[in-house]
Amino acid sequence: MENSMSRMLIQTVVKNALKSIKDNPERGIRNLIDLAMQFSEGRFQKNFFSTAQTMLQNENSAYYGLIRDAVAYTDTERIYIFGMNLGYNGCTVGAQRIRKNEKNLHCNIPWAMTMLIDPDVFEHNWQLYHTMLLEGESLGIYTWMLFVSGQPEKLLPLAKEHSDSAFCIFCKAEDINSAFLDEAAELYNTMIVIRYEESAAEICDTLRKMGLLYSVWYQYGQKDTECIINGDFFSSVQQLSPVFTVLMPEPNCPKTIEKLVYQAVTRVRNEQLYRTLVWELQYDNSLVDSIISDDSCSVYFDEHGDLCAWGNKIECVHHNLFQSSLTEILVAGCAKKIELSV
Repeated sequence: MENSMSRMLIQTVVKNALKSIKDNPERGIRNLIDLAMQFSEGRFQKNFFSTAQTMLQNENSAYYGLIRDAVAYTDTERIYIFGMNLGYNGCTVGAQRIRKNEKNLHCNIPWAMTMLIDPDVFEHNWQLYHTMLLEGESLGIYTWMLFVSGQPEKLLPLAKEHSDSAFCIFCKAEDINSAFLDEAAELYNTMIVIRYEESAAEICDTLRKMGLLYSVWYQYGQKDTECIINGDFFSSVQQLSPVFTVLMPEPNCPKTIEKLVYQAVTRVRNEQLYRTLVWELQYDNSLVDSIISDDSCSVYFDEHGDLCAWGNKIECVHHNLFQSSLTEILVAGCAKKIELSV
């Protein structure tokens, strides 16, 4: 991505702000948000930073503890690079590119692409994934949420090749080994997201000691409704000190349960009681997308490369990554429902 004057100025401001946050997290983060508001031009940035300003007026916010903890254990350069890729490349430059391309192509383009990855299929089709990411970046997609069913180390060369993008690699604690950790430590555009289960505590402690950026994820169902709504789940999760706690529904989770969980997620964020940022993958990705381009697009690719809405494959002329280009798939399967306002 080109180093425009605007980008270089923002880089300088962010680096200086991160230094001040280490010295005084409360004042430093408030100053950073205030500065960000001055630079914000797009709808998403203004919406996000305005909300953040309001939330941080609460001096008892648990998010201050989250920030203090994150800057204490995480390599500052790692926070800076991942944050720039996600916030500037993805939600500023990428958002502008998405709106332009949506207008020209008359289709929806998601701000973040979620993909389920089979390691053997990925290894056999590495070049196709690489080409797809290049095309995605040209469309404005710079955030990639990759769920891998084993051998997450196979994804790291892809993240290394696409240094302008932000990668969230979702995996299980049991799949992480020393070779993966050594290679991941060299990548500053990647956040490791560990499945929340009993074995997660040990690997999160290792990631913390290595100064790596990490979060946790959990696939919920009807059985989890009570502990999510009453907050016991979040109280337990925050003990692992993850930046984000990402929730997603099980395949056959009833819609009524999904809506109850999302109501709880929204309430928890507003109340700021837990030292982790809670994110419901389906609903919050869609929310961000609707702010960026009016007409939300919540899709993902399954392990076979098929385009899916949550829970169902999208049947269209072009729907498979291994048979069609990303643009062809989005034009065929994600036609716009409303006119894009400019």
